[in-house]
Formats: sequence, structure tokens, C-alpha cells
Amino acid sequence: MKLMSLSSICGIVFLCYILHSTYTLYMLFRAPQCTDTPCYQSQLTKGKFLQLSLYTSASANPSSAAKVAKLGTINPFDPFIELEKTYTITLPKETRSNGTLYMFTVLTKGAKSLDWDSVRSQSTSVIKKFALTHYMVPKAATINLLNDKGTAKRPSKSVNQKRVAHIRQNVFVHIITEPFSVSPRDVPAELARDIRITPDNLVMPIIRNDFAKEKLADLVEIDPKATEATITMHYAPSSVGKIKMLAQIERAMSDLTRLGFSEKDIDEVKSIFSDTNVYLLCGTIIISSVHLLIDFLSFKNDILFWKHKRTYAGLSLRSTLWRTFSHIIIFLYLMDEETSLLILIPTGIGTLIEVWKAKKILKLDVSLRHGIRFRSNEDDVSNDVQTQENNTLELDKEAMRYLSFVLYPLCIAGAIYSLLYLPHKSWYSWTISSMANGVYAFGFLFMLPQLFINYKLKSVAALPWRVFMYKSFNTFIDDVFAFIITMPTAHRFACFRDDIVFLVYLYQRWLYPVDKTRIDEDERALMGKEQQSNDAVEDEKKSKKSEAKENKKDN
Repeated sequence: MKLMSLSSICGIVFLCYILHSTYTLYMLFRAPQCTDTPCYQSQLTKGKFLQLSLYTSASANPSSAAKVAKLGTINPFDPFIELEKTYTITLPKETRSNGTLYMFTVLTKGAKSLDWDSVRSQSTSVIKKFALTHYMVPKAATINLLNDKGTAKRPSKSVNQKRVAHIRQNVFVHIITEPFSVSPRDVPAELARDIRITPDNLVMPIIRNDFAKEKLADLVEIDPKATEATITMHYAPSSVGKIKMLAQIERAMSDLTRLGFSEKDIDEVKSIFSDTNVYLLCGTIIISSVHLLIDFLSFKNDILFWKHKRTYAGLSLRSTLWRTFSHIIIFLYLMDEETSLLILIPTGIGTLIEVWKAKKILKLDVSLRHGIRFRSNEDDVSNDVQTQENNTLELDKEAMRYLSFVLYPLCIAGAIYSLLYLPHKSWYSWTISSMANGVYAFGFLFMLPQLFINYKLKSVAALPWRVFMYKSFNTFIDDVFAFIITMPTAHRFACFRDDIVFLVYLYQRWLYPVDKTRIDEDERALMGKEQQSNDAVEDEKKSKKSEAKENKKDN
């Protein structure tokens, strides 16, 4: 029986993953139902008179009203209506000294305003604590590397790497308003810690913060001299499914933190969940899964194509070397910009593959014993193939000569403009940024030599078209992700730039169709090896038959 190919196995695994993700989302948004007794009903119904009070304290568990400051009370409070309130809070001395600050959201019945001690003593009060402070390393400052006199202004080496307190400018609060019923055995794990039951078997209102909307961009470093800060409380009613999903996201982000993901990476992932609705979220999961699958297939086919490639007629040497150089620069630029690992990891893998391809097309042998040396393939290929490769190199030089008239002046002008008018973190940052902007802005120009060679040879047979199709499909997926995942603006424009190049390649594919019956040098070599192996098998069979006949005669 013929074994399944690796591509088929990956496709089956991908389909199973999509089905499992769809089922998981369905179970998350499905409201719990009673399957046992006693059955607890949601206490929150329309028409009840409620009030929402907000308090702040430097202590996580304030023991008295003296340690608590009241922000305000929303009275009456309708939990079924969204609202937004801005408050000016007084920063305690402990908080200004790199300490903590908490906000307590209190939901109570009745119209009478209560102090902190009264709120804590009431059994019907629902209290939820939110951390207003977060500790992180301040962002690196950017400066103009040249002052008015034209001398270098170096950034201070004593950059603060200590984690200091930052305060949140926005707090997002949710209360479950969806009616639901649940028995003790049906309590979702995501809600178990928040469920409180009244003596008459009612579930008290559940208050949760929206972890996914807490962004690093909303954090402001606390100035020790500042005495006040402004925060905005955003309230919105929520369903059971959304609260369960937020709990799952919070747990998943904690797992990513333990795996070594940075806060910036986690912030990028959270934005996918917080800035999209449920349908767009499902689409994002499917699209990202397809993107990963096609990335894998593209890498696999690219490696296979270059692994078995023996001649490089029709392939642009300079375009290949440019792709290697540009991949290295883009990888360093993305690292300097602290881009999400969702972008950085595939870029790093692609960079390693491009370096390996450059080694192949330059015909380099790398070993610990002999170091790096060029390998001649004059004995491995025919004179006709050698002539084709030389013709390709000549066309490559001609295309690059025309290209240099435009490329070099524009790159130099862009670097000078960036140095004079744009701030940078360091000279290294300016160098990498200028080179990356040159790659992004004029990278498609370095793809033109391959188009020029295709035009002159009137052939596209030397190109790995399966790899190109995978990459072109992924390019259009990148166009979608350019609006979802945070990335440098130049990298976002590059996603749309690549579309143009692939469309031109597709046009050349249509203009210069490949003769399916033509056998190129690589195929001829492979067929020769297969013929040799088949001849060896036939010789072995004939020798066995002759031995069998001789044995019969002897008997």
C-alpha cells in the first residue's frame, strides 16, 4: 500500500485542528444548562435598583476605610446599558514610590450610598478588585543623532532597565447579564472562582475585567512628583460565553509568558481577540492556520527544489543574493523594532533557507577542515548547460547595470533624510532602519533582474513555480494580516508591494508556457540515475536466473 505524502498528512492534521477549534469555540459560547439538582438561576434581572461604586487603595486588602479613597458612585446603575466614565484619582505616596494601586468595583442593591466598611459588611455586595498599576521597563527614548552643529549626540548608556510602576488609563469592566441556570456539577471551570450562591439558590452577579483589552499602549509611567492621574472606566454587559473566552485567553497568555514570550508579543496576540468580533475571530483563526500550513509547504518545496538543482541556467544570481541580504536585514530590523514573534519566527526560518540557497548558487563548499571554497561544476554539467549559465550571468549583469542608476541614489538619499529629520534609538538602529527601508522601498526592483532574464530567455521553466504559488497565496493572506497584527509600517507596505511582483510572474507564466514534454538537465541526470539503478536490478535478476539454471543442471 502506498504511504501518504507529508503534504497529505499535514492537510489532515490541519483539518482536524480547524474542526477542534470550531468545536472549542462553540462550547465556549454555549450557555451552561442544568443537568442536576439543585439548579441555580442568575440573580440579575431587569428592573432591580442597583448602584455601582468605585474605590481605590494602595493595598490589595484594605482593612479600614482610612486606606480607601472613593472615586464615585453610579446611582442608579443599569447593568444592561453600556457606559463610560472618566475619573481623576489621587495617587497615594506608596504608589508614587513605585508601589501598587488597586480599584475596587462594588455592586450593591438599594439607593442609599454606603461607605467602605458598610459595603464590606453586607453579604449582598459583589466586590471585584482590579490592578491599576503594572510594572514594566520604560520604553527606550529616541533622539536625533545629529545636533544643530552636526556632531553626534549619543544616547545615555545609563538607560533605565529597572521595572517601574505604570498606571492604566483605561479599565474595562463586564457583568454577565445573560440569563443562565447551572447546577453544581455543571459549573464551568472559567467561572468557578467567581460564582457565589445566595440562600435562595440564586447566582450573584459576576463581575470580570476584560483582560484582552488591557494594552501596553494605555500604560503611563508614574511620575514620582505627580499627585493625580486620569483613568476611564468602560463598562459593557456581557454573555457567559465571552467571559469564558476571556478567562481562556488570560490562562493562555499566562502559559505563553512561562514559555518565554515577551509582554509585547502577548499584547499583539491579545489585540487579535479584543479588536475583532466573533465572526472575524473565527476567520482569523482559519486564515492564520492556512498561513502556517502554506508556510510549511512553501519552505518544504523550496528546499526540495534547490536540493535537487544541479544547474542554475535561467536563475538570477544577483536576485538570489539580494533576497539573502534583504532577509538578513529585515530580520535584524524586526528584532530591533521588537516585532511580534508571529512575524519574527517565520522570517528567521526564511532567512536561514535563503542563506542556504545562496551557498548553493555560489557553489560553495563549507567544512571545518577546508573552510569555505568555491566548487567548480565543469565536470558535472555539459558544455551546453555551462553556456546557458554564462548567458544567464550576462543578462543578470545587464539588468543590474540599468537598476543601479535608480537604486543607489534613492537609497543614499533616503538614509540621509532619515538621519537629518527622524529620531532613532542609536546609530545601529539608524543603520538597520535605513537599510531595511531601502529593502522595503526598492526591494521589488531587485526582483526585476529575474523578470528581465525571463523576458530575454522567453522562458520561466527554471523557476520553482509550486513554491511561487504557495508564496503568492501567502502574500495575499499577509495583506489581511497587515490590518490585524501590529507591525512596522514599512513591513505592512511591503506586503502589498509583493502582490505586484507575483502578478507579473503570473503574467510571464501565461506568456511563456512551459513545454511539459521537455526534459531539462536536472531531469536528464535523475533519469540517468534511475536508468542505472534499473539496469543494476535487471543484471542482478539475470545473474540469479543463470545461477538457478546451473543448479538444476548439477542436480
